[in-house]
Amino acid sequence: MLSSNMVALAYLIASVLIIFALKGLASPVSARRGNTFGMLGMGIAALVTLQLDSVQNYAWIVAAIAVGGLIGGVTARKVPMTHMPQTVAFMHSLVGLAAVLIAVSALYDPVAYGIAGSHGGLHVASRIELFLGTFIGAITFTASLIAFGKLQGILSGRPLVFAAQHPLNLVLGLGMIAAGILFCVNGAWLPFLIMLAIALVLGVLLIVPIGGADMPVIVSMLNSYSGWAAAGIGFTLGNNMLIIAGALVGSSGAILSYIMCKAMNRSLFNVLLGGFGGEAATAVAGGATAVERPVHSGAAEDAAFLIGNARSVVIIPGYGLAVARAQHALKEMVELLLKQGVDVKFAIHPVAGRMPGHMNVLLAEADVPYDIVFEMDEINSEFSDTDVALVIGANDVVNPAAKTDPASPIYGMPILEAAKAEHVIVVKRSMAVGYAGLDNDLFYMDRTMMLFADAKKACEAITQALD
Repeated sequence: MLSSNMVALAYLIASVLIIFALKGLASPVSARRGNTFGMLGMGIAALVTLQLDSVQNYAWIVAAIAVGGLIGGVTARKVPMTHMPQTVAFMHSLVGLAAVLIAVSALYDPVAYGIAGSHGGLHVASRIELFLGTFIGAITFTASLIAFGKLQGILSGRPLVFAAQHPLNLVLGLGMIAAGILFCVNGAWLPFLIMLAIALVLGVLLIVPIGGADMPVIVSMLNSYSGWAAAGIGFTLGNNMLIIAGALVGSSGAILSYIMCKAMNRSLFNVLLGGFGGEAATAVAGGATAVERPVHSGAAEDAAFLIGNARSVVIIPGYGLAVARAQHALKEMVELLLKQGVDVKFAIHPVAGRMPGHMNVLLAEADVPYDIVFEMDEINSEFSDTDVALVIGANDVVNPAAKTDPASPIYGMPILEAAKAEHVIVVKRSMAVGYAGLDNDLFYMDRTMMLFADAKKACEAITQALD
């Protein structure tokens, strides 16, 4: 057994490694190293925790690790990249559920957790910690399950809005706080269970009015919730490592959510209250067909002619690229263009795809060079000097209405300014609108050519025509 000083030192080392992990994950270049730091840090924390005096029954722990490791390993290998957002959401739900179960266990046997007072009940401070960890964990659990259902297609991606929705959420929130305060005062089971039940319902009600287009921010926000839930339970367990790791995850998730909200011209306050994106998406249901207007369409050979004769090409990937699993075919096309002397760059919008960094992950999987992948703020100024903007499976993030139409729900949202390029090629299966439910004026510009095809097949056809 390690001494208390050695345990503290080991937790400190693990915490530093997790900080390095977050730093590494900030860039695709260092992401693999960041993952390694994170795994090493959590491995140290787990091994140190297992040798604590309070751990007495290793059979259950080993069994849980074996079952969880098997399920996690199989899932990681089988889940396609297009399903990664809902997989992340589901994992967040497990963190929330773990926080709730630990809180219930601690309340059932506070002596075993070392948080009992002289009379055998809970310390007041421990009750407050349990209250915070439980309601955040419960909201995270059910909210993440709803997000998973929307992303997986089990539930409709459309916002579910009903009368007096926000007042109902407010009443439930106040009721949850009141029950929590009562629990903090007397430590009884009844107010705890009432608080828990209301939190579970709130998790559902906060997410159902949110449309599919806003899921990247929600996944990031749920990541933050799961971190704060873990930190709260860390106080209950007296585990500094869990407190630090949870706080890091919670704060980084909140910062990322704020950045993404700015990228969508949204308020983080609205996200926290729920109903985020509902107003924008209810105007036109996601997946509806755009109003028929004349467009210029062409074949893969036409696209290859424009791209092959261009000095510079900026590629804008979107969720359609992920659905078609076209990243490898796109990489082959890019390699050919680079060999032919074309200046090729990728432009990534912060909320492209269905989770933070979705497009970056896809391109990294295909081994696209990191030095040709740029964020929106880095590349927007270059579109006016770009010969061809190639939009593959993206829609709302290139919609000029965000800059030109004050009546548009997305007005003010920063976009990738593909419309400024000399020529625009849009690879799309049909003229269906995106998740925001809005028609896209970019598709009807004289300089725009629509290539109606599956993204993978289109990239393969263009590559063949270029070769």
